[in-house]
Amino acid sequence: MAASTVWEILNEASADPAPERSATTWGGFLRSQAEAMLACDFLETVPLTGARMYVLAVIEHHTRRIRVLGATAHPTASWVTQACGTRSWTWRTPAAGHGS
Repeated sequence: MAASTVWEILNEASADPAPERSATTWGGFLRSQAEAMLACDFLETVPLTGARMYVLAVIEHHTRRIRVLGATAHPTASWVTQACGTRSWTWRTPAAGHGS
């Protein structure tokens, strides 16, 4: 959403911008919110079987940990919903000697 669109919405609602808003940079905002931010993407891979697979992965920005939610040859909307919905969003740090 463009900054001008946000400004128009605030203006129409008669909402003044917060005074500290101009003091916070985008980089500062991202750093302050990193612990709560996740990003996800599909990776495409071809394993030894030769069949193309799609991997759904999430990265936790504050730890830079990548979590694999699932892999499939045919990603569909329902598969993504299931892969995201069946995972615990409260991830624990793995025990010593165990992988993540």
